[in-house]
Amino acid sequence: MIGELPGVTVRRTSAFRSTAPVGGPPQPDYLNAVAEIETDLPPRAFLDKLQEIEKTLGRECNERWGPRTIDLDIILLGDLKIDEPALAIPHPLMHQREFVLEPLCELAPDIRHPILQRTAAELLAALKNLG
Repeated sequence: MIGELPGVTVRRTSAFRSTAPVGGPPQPDYLNAVAEIETDLPPRAFLDKLQEIEKTLGRECNERWGPRTIDLDIILLGDLKIDEPALAIPHPLMHQREFVLEPLCELAPDIRHPILQRTAAELLAALKNLG
């Protein structure tokens, strides 16, 4: 559905991974992946389109970090930094989430976090060293 949006091209996707949820109430495992996307949409407009897809697929926001049908996030957008109430780029928790960093490393291990100035591979290695 994302690739069908006007002005959006999905370049590649990682493999899908089943992972246990992080935080929130007890819930089933999630299926996670990362996609490399090219778009000429402004960041807020792109997020709005992603949220429309979530709604179409039955997402309901009943509980923070609770079970959900789908969760589409913008993780990085080049070197862009945005910190607004409804949109934060880079994603503020990406460096703490193995389920984000592993598939990101599959596609772009050398991509650099624009605030932390570390690569995805470095962030993943640091996270794994904590556990």
